[in-house]
Amino acid sequence: MDKKDSFTNDPQEFINHVSEETSKLLEMYSATGGDDIFRQFTTSWTELATRSLEDPTVWIKAIADYQQAQLNLWQNIWSGSSEQVAKPSAGDRRFQNEEWSKNPIFDYIKQSYLLSSKMLTEMAANANLSEKEQKKLEFYTQQYVDALSPTNFAMTNPEVLNQALETNGQSLIEGLKNLLSDIDKGHITMTDENAFVLGENLATTEGAVVFQNDLFQLLHYKPEVEQVFEKPLLIVPPSINKFYILDLQPHNSYVKYCVEQGYNVFLVAWVNPTKEMSTLSWDDYVERGVLKAIEVTKDIAESDKVNAVAWCVGGTLMATALAVMANRKDTSVTSATFLTTLTDFRDPGDMKVFIDEYQVKTLEEKVNKEGILHGRELSTSFNMLRSNDLIWSYVVNNYLKGQTPPPFDILFWNSDPTNLPARMYTFYLNKMYLENKLVEPNGLTICGEAIDLGKIKTPCYFFSAIEDHIAPWKSTFSATETFKGPLEFVLGASGHVAGVINPASKNRRHYWIKGETGKGPDHWLETAEKQEGSWWPHWSEWLKRRAGKKVDAPKDYGNATHKPIEAAPGSYVKVRLD
Repeated sequence: MDKKDSFTNDPQEFINHVSEETSKLLEMYSATGGDDIFRQFTTSWTELATRSLEDPTVWIKAIADYQQAQLNLWQNIWSGSSEQVAKPSAGDRRFQNEEWSKNPIFDYIKQSYLLSSKMLTEMAANANLSEKEQKKLEFYTQQYVDALSPTNFAMTNPEVLNQALETNGQSLIEGLKNLLSDIDKGHITMTDENAFVLGENLATTEGAVVFQNDLFQLLHYKPEVEQVFEKPLLIVPPSINKFYILDLQPHNSYVKYCVEQGYNVFLVAWVNPTKEMSTLSWDDYVERGVLKAIEVTKDIAESDKVNAVAWCVGGTLMATALAVMANRKDTSVTSATFLTTLTDFRDPGDMKVFIDEYQVKTLEEKVNKEGILHGRELSTSFNMLRSNDLIWSYVVNNYLKGQTPPPFDILFWNSDPTNLPARMYTFYLNKMYLENKLVEPNGLTICGEAIDLGKIKTPCYFFSAIEDHIAPWKSTFSATETFKGPLEFVLGASGHVAGVINPASKNRRHYWIKGETGKGPDHWLETAEKQEGSWWPHWSEWLKRRAGKKVDAPKDYGNATHKPIEAAPGSYVKVRLD
């Protein structure tokens, strides 16, 4: 019998085991950033308190307002009034259950928490620190406030208590089983991880690996039409995530859509590096990654030109590669599509809270010591940007209610992270985020070439998402003022992932086109035209004008030099960190 299952039959063993496993949970939470939340919160608030001693009026007013609000709350309770002194903000789903309003005790707990968090967040917002310190204070205050929500604790969450009563405590037992399982795995389960298998019901577009080195495998996909465009399409995903976000299931696969449109499609599947690969550099990812993939794609397709698509960090690598190619007078790339890609890192959005000299230096020491940035740590950082949705909701659902999350392909992908080599990652942090050297003419030397994005004259299609908190669209827009070739800028609805993965078959959401460039992002949006539906068909029509004539589709994968190695999605993408 499984040890976890035996706890149901032996409650005493179960109880004795709880404290031991809870300690492990705290260690896991600490290892994935939990300690940093409270350390950063304490540091920022200590600085705020020190400055406030010079002029304590802001603190005095905030505390006075809080005390008055608490007094009003008590008066409402004693008088039986249903008036709400504090209400959840729009979009806050934590207190939707009617018990939070009907039951006076839980109504008080809810409102008291909201008042306290309002006081803390307003004091943080009015701290008047430097821009970087201000953002950091507000972010870690919000993390602290979210972590202490009464919804996150069994004894102060009526939904959890009611479910425990209805199931005679079985929900709590199941919750602790889930907790033990996640401790073993080292991460919070966000979806049914047994529901998906790569190559079976995810990443199923038919194809083969036709080249590989220590950095990547190159996938060649089977055409679904008799003729394809003569210029092949090379897709370069981010090395910071796995490529199959672009090839989830047939109904929402960007790769399959490209194949259906008549493109001869190739894709880079990056390696999931180990600590032995710590010295892999940004230069390696450009020269032996992007540029090598272009070379092999041209050879197999018997074409001297390719069209390229790159996403996020893959786009930053592609931009660097195009600058290298410009110096080398290499015009192999006919067009480049950039999906939610930063090239100017002056304002990297919410990620800036993790980027300052102290934090970067601390992380750099850790990464250099271990040889890699562990994918779980990076994933936790991204999840912290939406902690209520991507952390605490699962803590409540999995551990307090004892429920199993339903299958969801995007969350399965989100729970399948990749490592990054120490040398490449520290370069990326320092030279892009901290120093913003990529946008500076000749600010970097990559592959022996001085990088100047202004030399890129390749026709480019830039897609950004209006709610993107990882690559803010107003920051990505700056590429239209740097690159010198013909440019098309398109702004889609939603965020970093959902904005990109917007299947044409569903034709949901909307996007903007044809804004006036040269006068900043706000003016562009004011003058842009709103279009309903998916941006995919708009992009495909743009690409078809640059894809050349139609030729007979290839009958086989690869060629005599680059023969099929294994079936898609290949072995590199299947390496998990569990």
